[in-house]
Amino acid sequence: MISPRNWFRRYPRDVLLFLAASCINASGSAFMWPLTTLYVHTHLHRSMAEAGVVLMLQSLAGIVGQFAGGALFHRLGPKPLIVGSLVLQGTLQVGIPFTDSWPVYIGLMVGMGFLFNVSSPAIQAFVGFRWKERRRELFNVVYVGNNLGMAIGTSLAGLIASFSFAFTFLLNSASTFVFALFFFLFMRRVSHEELAGGDDAGKRSGRQPLTLLLRYQVYLFMALGSAFIFFSTAVWNTGVAPYLTGQGMPLSSYSWLWTINGIVIFAGQPVVSWLKRIVKHSLPAQLVASAALYAAGFGFMHFFHDSYAAFVAGMIITTFGEMLIAPAVPTFITEKTGEDAPFYLGASGSITAVGRLLGPLVMGHLYDGGGVVPTLLLAAAMSAADVLLCLVHASFHREKRTAADQPARSC
Repeated sequence: MISPRNWFRRYPRDVLLFLAASCINASGSAFMWPLTTLYVHTHLHRSMAEAGVVLMLQSLAGIVGQFAGGALFHRLGPKPLIVGSLVLQGTLQVGIPFTDSWPVYIGLMVGMGFLFNVSSPAIQAFVGFRWKERRRELFNVVYVGNNLGMAIGTSLAGLIASFSFAFTFLLNSASTFVFALFFFLFMRRVSHEELAGGDDAGKRSGRQPLTLLLRYQVYLFMALGSAFIFFSTAVWNTGVAPYLTGQGMPLSSYSWLWTINGIVIFAGQPVVSWLKRIVKHSLPAQLVASAALYAAGFGFMHFFHDSYAAFVAGMIITTFGEMLIAPAVPTFITEKTGEDAPFYLGASGSITAVGRLLGPLVMGHLYDGGGVVPTLLLAAAMSAADVLLCLVHASFHREKRTAADQPARSC
């Protein structure tokens, strides 16, 4: 087992600084997002249905933001796009506690959803371009680090909000500005080639969005599969949570499942490494394995939902699925699409976000009509359908070797 001291020695200083800044940003985000509906209901005195509308509008803005962020990466350049979107996002976050106007609040939340997702594909592309020799490893480390930040932020959010809702928003804003400052200072010392995948990458690419979208083999089936997974995971909030409380279990029984999720993400890394060796470090095969784990986890809960232990087992199984898919998607795109990676990261993220948008709506209506059984069945069925989509994706990308970097346009 690698000691913390040796682990830090594995990475250069610039990587560690990025991981620290990313973790701080994730912690700040976790101060705000879990408390959004509570803030709307208790401070702005709006109904839960109205809070749901705000979240839906924010998700719609996020879909547009993902695509815009990928499409604008080479047009605006990575420096102004990432730093500018983060600064604007932090500015909007500052404004939330200083308004009681419902229309203004909606505008701020929609703007934040758009800007957060504008920066997302650009930051992923930055990681893939800047540290391309180690991107497979680093995308996984960033995923784990962000989960650590979210765990810290979520654990403190309720405590801080009990003193002041405004302070949670200000902390969120501060963390966003720290992230922006990191990129502003760091990118001054990094060449354009390292930031954008090559010299004058935007000029060399020169292809229109429609032309890029026609290369559907590289992103479409993988993105649809990810959308199916995000659709399925909505069952945790709109199926499992009300079911457990409806069975007379305390709310802590549900929150404990997410504690298990966090524990598995950290303690289960050796198991994930073993699974990756089993699939010979093939990213397409890794996606298939992830979908199969999700289907198995939700299916297990469907058949044995009368036992709380089934939900614990289901959370463990699906968490391993999450650990396989989360770093695999940005790694695959940055390896396979070269300088066009930002565009495909944005396009894939937009499609994936549709699943995150529709999942709670469909699962909520299904739970109201039939309880937890049909919601878990649908989650398992959608995950099984993802297995088929990932198999189709894998058929286009049969890997003949396991090197971390393949030619930029090998697909």
